[in-house]
Amino acid sequence: MTDAPALVDALHCTAEGKLCTPKDARKRARRLSIARGHLDSIVRMLDAPEVYCVDVLRQIKALPGALSGAGDVVLRGHLEAYVATSAMCSDSVELVREIMEALRYR
Repeated sequence: MTDAPALVDALHCTAEGKLCTPKDARKRARRLSIARGHLDSIVRMLDAPEVYCVDVLRQIKALPGALSGAGDVVLRGHLEAYVATSAMCSDSVELVREIMEALRYR
């Protein structure tokens, strides 16, 4: 039989020192690499005198989507790692506060 307090302690029911889950590191890195690629492309395009402005605008439009994808990975990791453990700790006030805080940046 599982000892509930030990399980709660093992799940880190506080946000202190809590970072995004390492299992998502490759997904986050990939998404941010895509965003960096769009940004680098925009910078190169703006330095080229023959660039077509609509092509630059297309790349600029793609950048928020790439960053949003990275944000989705981070948010999912946060919800899985911290918010779910707060629910196990029966800390509903903290759970709601934490979700509202995370959604503020979405």
